[in-house]
Amino acid sequence: MNENQNLEAKLQSWRQNQKKENRKYILLSAAGIFTVLFIWQAAVMTGMVNERVLPAPTSILETLIFKLGNKAPDGNVLSVNILASLQVALSGFLSAIIIGVPLGLVMGWWTYADRFIRPIFELVRPVPPIAWIPLVVVWMGVGLKAKALIIFFTAFVPCVINSYTGIKLTSKTLIDVSRTFGAPNYEIFWKVGIPSSLPMVFAGIRVALGNSWSTLVAAEMLAASAGLGYMIQIGRTVARPDIVIVGMVVIGAIGAVLSLILSRAEKYFLRWKVNR
Repeated sequence: MNENQNLEAKLQSWRQNQKKENRKYILLSAAGIFTVLFIWQAAVMTGMVNERVLPAPTSILETLIFKLGNKAPDGNVLSVNILASLQVALSGFLSAIIIGVPLGLVMGWWTYADRFIRPIFELVRPVPPIAWIPLVVVWMGVGLKAKALIIFFTAFVPCVINSYTGIKLTSKTLIDVSRTFGAPNYEIFWKVGIPSSLPMVFAGIRVALGNSWSTLVAAEMLAASAGLGYMIQIGRTVARPDIVIVGMVVIGAIGAVLSLILSRAEKYFLRWKVNR
């Protein structure tokens, strides 16, 4: 009984220490952001930086609040642009996961699939996603499918490569033990290979997520009428750096939120791992 109480006390102490560490890291992160904003604001106010070239953070905040309820200069309020960009980015990103991850796992596990698919993949992999734009316009026009396909190309490659590498790193000992106990190959793939590859799979998905948002501006160059990339393009055209920076800030914020969601999903699926 005393041993259980001691273990419970140690567990509570460990949890409290973890909470303190997390609060410390959050405060440090916030301090870093506020330091950069303070230096930025001071540089503009003292005239070290021309506000026409780089508006102050306070001006960026005013523009952000303005765009919440006003359509100028791109013709859409901020929420419409956010929804349009989310539709494009998530369509391509999720399609890349659905196709790329299983393809990489199959290529990494079965040699015949690897020999058949890999030469084609190696020919496609070095091509920059933006280089596909002319062909995509010919194939699909300039609608949502065309923009999502550009995002798909940029997210597809890291999903395949990391899934392929992850399942290739599966412990041979675990595979041999499974075969010794009579498990068929497909069962070993499902119960040993896939769980073992998940850390690398999630790493690839994280890279794909970053690539998707970084390619958003290029994807929305295809005759878009709404979206954060479109808003940035219009801001550049009318020489409004505040509009451009607002678009960049919102893209970064949404990317951070999606990355947090992805981290939560990773912790859930990898909860069996030690020291997570």
